[in-house]
Amino acid sequence: MADLQEIFRQHGDDYRQNHALSMEQGKAVCSILSCRTAALGAHVSRCDECGYEQISYNSCRNRHCPKCQSFAKEIWIDRQRQNLMNTQYFHVVFTVPSELHPLFYQNQRRMYSLLFKAASETMLELCADPKHLGAKPGITAVLHTWGQNLSYHPHLHCIVTGGGLTGELRWKNSRRKFFLPVKMVSRKFRGKLLHYLRKESLAFFGTVKHLSDQRDFALFIDSLYKKEWVVYSKKPFGNAENVIKYLGRYTHRVATSDSRILSLENGGVSFLWRDYRSGGKNKIMVLTAEEFIRRFLMHVLPSGFCKIRHFGLFAPRDKTTRLFLCRRLTRTKSPGPTAHSPLEKLTLILGEEWNLCPCCGTGHLCRDPPIDQTA
Repeated sequence: MADLQEIFRQHGDDYRQNHALSMEQGKAVCSILSCRTAALGAHVSRCDECGYEQISYNSCRNRHCPKCQSFAKEIWIDRQRQNLMNTQYFHVVFTVPSELHPLFYQNQRRMYSLLFKAASETMLELCADPKHLGAKPGITAVLHTWGQNLSYHPHLHCIVTGGGLTGELRWKNSRRKFFLPVKMVSRKFRGKLLHYLRKESLAFFGTVKHLSDQRDFALFIDSLYKKEWVVYSKKPFGNAENVIKYLGRYTHRVATSDSRILSLENGGVSFLWRDYRSGGKNKIMVLTAEEFIRRFLMHVLPSGFCKIRHFGLFAPRDKTTRLFLCRRLTRTKSPGPTAHSPLEKLTLILGEEWNLCPCCGTGHLCRDPPIDQTA
């Protein structure tokens, strides 16, 4: 069955011979190729009743590997349950015009950081205005850089509480519908991002090389002020548990999952994608393996870059002092005990005896010391 690892295995060497990869891209390719193979070693689990043995190869844990995100996602979601409050939540998406995409790609660390900064400041400042909410909300923002067809499309998914903490330390709920005028959000976000862009020292290559000239860059920025930027809000969530499930769909997602890849034949990759311009219809796209790899590698993030960030009530500096108060003010029930180890968390998440022996059905698989497959 075709998957990303197989695509790299068959066509990765040819791609690397013909294309220069960044350090992060090279590391991602090597990790995906080694994931759950003998190259990373293995461990043996043995049943404590019947002695049945099961050998499992270790995963690479690279955040761009589609095989390694499920457990990391569930651990992260379990941790976020401590932050949820008994209030409604909104999903707001911030996008940028396609004219900015080359600048984003050539200056990823700076531009992605500016995207977080402009979007979070927009929401916090508008929410602080008594005309709209007059309180500080909690915001979780997740960076995505891809569209359904793996094109380069940087944007932010923001989960925003439908209410916030006032200066008098009282909880104030928002209206049931999204409490901020979307057009106002869009224009304020546009103004902030373009304001910060004017102050940045950026690199310009290829089709945007001419923007290194200050006059051309100023004209370019002015032209973007004339465009209407797309910011939209989706329907509010029914309850806090729905927020958790929804977050899981976005936080640890990579550019494409193995389940979307249909085939790898004659140097071509077929994969499913959803065309939102046609009402969200599922379609099949066929790309050469070279083009598929190129598109996938565009979405490898700079080393150490944090793609999930928290603002307002969820910001680290406010968590310990404000979040407990907000949970009490919103009459939020305790999420229950948290597990102390990854294995205990896995048991709570799955809600079953995940290590039950598949042979006897009564014993449990216990891990032996790791096996070094390279020795």
